[in-house]
Amino acid sequence: MPEKMTNNIKGRPGANDKSNKVRSVLFAFLLVCCGVFLIANMNRNAIEKTEVPISEVIRRANDPDGDIKKITITGNDLEITLKNNDQPTETSRKDGAGTLYDQGLIDYCDELEGEELSKCQENYPVIEYKEAIDMTGIIFDVLLTVLPIVAIVIFFSWMMRQANAANNQSMGFGKSRARLYGPDKKKVTFKDVAGNESAKQDLTEIVDFLKSPKKYEKLGAKIPRGVLLAGDPGTGKTLMARAVAGEANVPFFSISGSEFAEMFVGVGASRVRDLFSKAKKNAPSIIFIDEIDAVAHKRDARGGAGREDEQTLNQILVEMDGFDNDSGVIVMAATNRVDMLDKALLRPGRFDRHVNVTLPERKDRLEILKVHFKGKPIEENVDLEALAKKTAGSSGADLANIANEAAITAAREGHKAISNKDVTEAFERVAIGPERKSKVMNDKERKITAYHEAGHAVVGHVLPDSDPVHKVTIIPRGQTGGVTWFLPPEDRSYKNIYELKDILARAMGGRVAEKLIFGKDAVTTGASSDLKNVAELAKSMIVEEGMGDATRNLVFPSEATGYYTITTGKPYSEKTAELIDAEIKKLSDEAAKRAEEVLKANKATLDKLAEELLKHETLEEAELEPILKSAKLPESVKLYK
Repeated sequence: MPEKMTNNIKGRPGANDKSNKVRSVLFAFLLVCCGVFLIANMNRNAIEKTEVPISEVIRRANDPDGDIKKITITGNDLEITLKNNDQPTETSRKDGAGTLYDQGLIDYCDELEGEELSKCQENYPVIEYKEAIDMTGIIFDVLLTVLPIVAIVIFFSWMMRQANAANNQSMGFGKSRARLYGPDKKKVTFKDVAGNESAKQDLTEIVDFLKSPKKYEKLGAKIPRGVLLAGDPGTGKTLMARAVAGEANVPFFSISGSEFAEMFVGVGASRVRDLFSKAKKNAPSIIFIDEIDAVAHKRDARGGAGREDEQTLNQILVEMDGFDNDSGVIVMAATNRVDMLDKALLRPGRFDRHVNVTLPERKDRLEILKVHFKGKPIEENVDLEALAKKTAGSSGADLANIANEAAITAAREGHKAISNKDVTEAFERVAIGPERKSKVMNDKERKITAYHEAGHAVVGHVLPDSDPVHKVTIIPRGQTGGVTWFLPPEDRSYKNIYELKDILARAMGGRVAEKLIFGKDAVTTGASSDLKNVAELAKSMIVEEGMGDATRNLVFPSEATGYYTITTGKPYSEKTAELIDAEIKKLSDEAAKRAEEVLKANKATLDKLAEELLKHETLEEAELEPILKSAKLPESVKLYK
């Protein structure tokens, strides 16, 4: 059933262009045929006439018993009509200079009249002179007459086309701008989507319903009217929607939420009506609205019925509620801001299914990397599993970008295949930024950077709930002067308070190391990003996770909820704000204290690591292990547990 329906897709883009091209080719072919026919007719007489020498013509004309009836002279050309024919059948041409009289052609019947003329014409040919026609002049006159007419016709045709185009544009202003992906487009299936097995399983039922609706209708099941794909940016929501259409082999109408918006009120609603009308005509089909939060955000009393975005949303609600049960149209939408959507859109009967497209886990990241590295020449020792381990928290789009950057890096370096070094450089470029080799640091700045990064590494290595140190470098990259990399041994969905406190402490390790080595007056601006991260994480722990000592088990509403107190203009009172600030300061001070105690107890390790960084600039995990193995956790730090 679906295959038959897709063969009758209406409004397929490009159909008018193809028909216009066919008509143009046929018209040109007819013109060529007419031209050939005219040229053949013009030259037919010339082809059929027999060429005769001028001496032979003169001899036969002067013979009373000759067979020539008439000679027509045009310039130097002669046409001969025989006595037994009414049309010229022979042609000749005057030789050399002088007149034909000089060459012996005499008009015997000249100046005769009456019976004498008739008797003379029976024996001798009639000689008739015609003025030579100047074809150049005739062609010039024809062109001078025809060209202005042609120019006027072309001008008025162009004016009519412009008027029709303007009329079509105005008439199509409220038409849907959705792009149609039918059977003639490249099909995407679930095989092309790596990872997200749970989301695929949820969507498989939608595919089965589109393929075999009777199976569900027999049991009284109704087709889901809407499927909402929610997830972080780059997780493959659009690709997942196209895979559903590809698996079901049905037309797929794709449009962005922002394409409904216009400066004119009512245009968005008109486009919604037109889109749903097209989808019903091509049913079974799928409508996909990307970034639906652009037109479906929460309505409130501050809006009003006259707002364009609200009219568009109201029309979407009406269309989704007005479906026939057997219409065969499913609406799919994608957003990364579910909290911004209007409640009326999320209720059963509109978006019945909510599918979470999550960030890929390690095994899913490996499959995604295999997909994006497929077709690219890579060396045998390239370890995609290690890359999948390092890319925790990366989306599918991030992994595709890493694969592309690896290919670009290999091409730039002149490699015939992508190496492990190219992959590592691509990963670090995407995660942090490119190396800033042009940035030159003096010896003092290099030493400060070395101790700063060594401070991060030593604290992170010693603390029991911190992730292992993966790499340390003092080469500037992106907006940083150096990088200390910590990678979790496995993907985790949750972090406990001890892990978060260790993250705060190792983040403070750089600033504390500078203070410990160069004195409190030598503290630089290099730790500004670290301090910002500490403040943001500490605030999240207190406000969102309920991890403060005085605010344990209390979570405060965010400003996005729209709840504000009258006195402070914040979602909590002034007294609570002071309490939150005190808890954030307490966490930050505790982190700095723990980092300082660790570094004081392991100063020898700190010095050795900084020295190796100054010498080699970059140290990998295997090179860090023998340096850091002597570092120990002080007893005083254990008390913070």
